[in-house]
Amino acid sequence: MERQDPATGNPESNDDAVVYACSSCGKPNRILRARLKEDPVCGRCKEHIFPRRPVVVTDANWKQEVEDSPIPVLVDFWAPWCGPCRAVAPVLEALAGERAGKIKIAKLNVDENPRTSARFSVQAIPTMILFRGPIEVDQIRGAVPKATIEGRLDHFV
Repeated sequence: MERQDPATGNPESNDDAVVYACSSCGKPNRILRARLKEDPVCGRCKEHIFPRRPVVVTDANWKQEVEDSPIPVLVDFWAPWCGPCRAVAPVLEALAGERAGKIKIAKLNVDENPRTSARFSVQAIPTMILFRGPIEVDQIRGAVPKATIEGRLDHFV
């Protein structure tokens, strides 16, 4: 029997869904694209699938965490020795919780991941780049106030 989308009554297809691993337990979940904005929960652990805190991104997991993400990702290019980076960190932590399910916040240490930093020509930190899949849609440079980051996110998300 063919499954139907409960909202529209139309038949569901695999083209209308994405598979994404739960941020809590790691189980892959099939999510209808139409339901991505509903902040879905995991079928196994019943926790929210999308992370509530910034996730660590590396050269090795870049594609999985950023390019394959079904929701936009704001990547903070930072380093532990950078004072302005440490000043922005609590703002990004707060945004990750406040906008969970709508945007993923990720952090990439530029000292440990030079390949990805060079790929996006990051020459000053902090630099925050907003991605939709593999496409860069906006860039914020420097330690800016929370309201500035929110305004830029509101424009694209």
